[in-house]
Formats: sequence, structure tokens, C-alpha cells
Amino acid sequence: MTKVENKADWYDRIAWGVVIPVFLLAVISLYGIWVATVNDPKMGSPVKAVITQAVWYLVSIALVIFVMQFDAEQLFKIAPIAYGIGIILLIAVLFLYNRQVFADTGAKSWFKLGPLTFQPSEIMKPAFILMLARVVERHNEQYAHTFKTDWLLIGKIFAWLIPVAVLLKLQNDFGTMLVFFAIVGGVILVSGITWKIIIPVYGVVFIIGAAAILLVTTPGGQAFLGSAFNFRAYQFQRINSWLNPSQDTSSGAYQLWQSMKAVGSGQIWGHGFGKVSVYVPVRTSDMVFSVIGESLGFVGCCALILIYFYLIFQMVKITFETKNAFYSYISTGIIMMILFHVFENIGMGIDLLPLTGIPLPFVSQGGSALLGNMIGIGLILSMKWHHKDYIFSTAGDF
Repeated sequence: MTKVENKADWYDRIAWGVVIPVFLLAVISLYGIWVATVNDPKMGSPVKAVITQAVWYLVSIALVIFVMQFDAEQLFKIAPIAYGIGIILLIAVLFLYNRQVFADTGAKSWFKLGPLTFQPSEIMKPAFILMLARVVERHNEQYAHTFKTDWLLIGKIFAWLIPVAVLLKLQNDFGTMLVFFAIVGGVILVSGITWKIIIPVYGVVFIIGAAAILLVTTPGGQAFLGSAFNFRAYQFQRINSWLNPSQDTSSGAYQLWQSMKAVGSGQIWGHGFGKVSVYVPVRTSDMVFSVIGESLGFVGCCALILIYFYLIFQMVKITFETKNAFYSYISTGIIMMILFHVFENIGMGIDLLPLTGIPLPFVSQGGSALLGNMIGIGLILSMKWHHKDYIFSTAGDF
């Protein structure tokens, strides 16, 4: 693959359709964090919280600028390195995990770096997407699509997924594991694998998912999962709270119940800019959607969701404009990552889905998730930055 020739003006090479919605989400993030902390003395200084998040945004913007300098050929080459570093970090956190977070949640997912905490699985997401895109691209270069070679490709994909899934299971981070499965599901759809394989495979996944739901929602099933797969009590508590949020509003389901009350109390227009009255624990991170729902109401929630849909639309548009198969696999993985986060976070905040601890992209407080998502944005922006006419169905010349 040759590098971009006759580069256009830098302004025209920036995907403003992606940059603008991310900027709007950043503003919403700072607003949500400010409102949540200023109305809850337990959260500490609202000024400090907002400044800290703003600093994370500045760091992530610098990271975006760095990532978007890599063209497809360079991304193809560094994918194994990024994946390898991610695996090393996922292994290291099993031994060097934050003891306080483990005591609170039972998850060995976080490093403690002085006053900061860092979740390596968030950085592993874009690294895994790069590796997955490389695997699919290289396979499609080497083999024509037949029933046998398509099964071979599925085997390769899962060979790279299994180590990540196992390490996340050892960390007791089931929610993040689901994100990786969503990424794989999306990439398989655009990989060129025949529907004669995709439909049965997805059918089996559906059956397994239905069986899993039966297991986690019944006492006998929970006992089996606890003894056979070492599922933790807090994970079952989240399921039970999801199924019966009104039966245990003082402890296990308290956070969910309060979030539902907050969103519901906002009604159509909300209580007003910056106004909230319902107490929701840890509101700045996993439950930040409740801030929008309570203060800005149904209208504010719809506006937030529309921003996400516009962002996804722009990502899809850029993918088709570049007409590059390798880029299409990357962007599909990133789109699935963001979509799953949005769907799960909003769903768990209004009791459509069980609590998983998955943050709302670009809005929830925290640096790890923001850095991971912004790396994804950098990869999308690199497509526009290094734009060249490729044949969509033809593998790049790496």
C-alpha cells in the first residue's frame, strides 16, 4: 500500500463529522460530572472533578493526533505489537491489581499508579480490533472464500479472542468480556464469511445466550455457575437487582433503583439546567446518564442518543469513502465497541439490561475508558487523514 500522495489541505483531511459529535459529548461529560458532584458533597470538589476530566481529554486529544498519523500499512504492521502489549498488561494486572477496587467489586481489573487507577482492558479494545482486522485482511489475501476457508477464518478469529476472554474471566470482568464478543460479532459480519456459516454460528450463539440467561436467573443455575466457573456473588446480585429492582432498594438494587427514579423524575424537559435532587451512588461514571435524564429530561436523553447515532453514521460514511477493506474491519470493530457501550450503559441505567459496570463512551468520568475510546477515534480519523481511492473488495497491498 502506498502512502497518501498529493495531500490535501489539513483542514479538509480532518473528519469534522466525527470531531464535532465527540466535542459535544465532551461538553456533556463535563456538564454531567459538574452537576453530579456539585449536588453530592460525598463526591468531593466539583471543580477538581471537572478539571481532572478536562485534563484526561487533553491527554486523549494528543493521543488522537498521534494515532491518526499512522496509515493503514503502519497500522497493519504494529497490530501484533499492540496486541502483545495488551496481553502483557492483562496478565500483569492479575498480580498487581488495585486491592481496594478488588475489595469493593471483586474485580482484578485495575492498576493503581499513585493517585491514579488504570484499567488495561480499555486499551486492549482498540489493540484487539487492530489485530482482528489484520487477521481477517491477511486471511482474505491468502484464501478465496470457500466453506472450508471461512471456517478456518472463524477459527483464527477465536484463537486471538480466547486469550483475552480467559484473562478477563480471571479478572472477574464479565462486562468487558461482552464488549470483545460484540466486536468479534461485528467484524465477522463484514469479513466476507458466507451466510451459510454465519447464520448457524449466530444461531448457536443465540441458544448459548438463552441458556446462559436461564442459568443466571435461577437459583440452581447461579449455584452451578458459582461452583463450576467461579462466578462471584456481586455478579449474581446485579442480575437479581435487574430482575427485581423494587425488592431490594436499600442495598443490592439501590443504585439501579435510584437511577431509574432520577431518569423518571426528569419527565419530558427535566428539572432544569444543572438541577438534580435524586441521590445516585457513583453517578459520575456508570450512572452519568441519570444526570442527563433528571436535569434535561426525555428531550436531553434523546439529544444525547442522536449525537451517538450521528457519530456512528459519520464513521460508516468515512469507511465507505476510503474503500479499503482493512480500514473497514477496523471501523466495524470500533463502531461495535461504541454501540455496545452506549446500548449497555443506557440500558442498565433504566433497567432494560443488568448492571455490568460499562461506562458511557466519552461521557462517563475516568481516564482509562476515555483513552481507549479516543484511540478508536484516532483510528477512524486516520482513514480520512490518509484517504486514497482503494477498491473496497480488494485487499490492500501490504
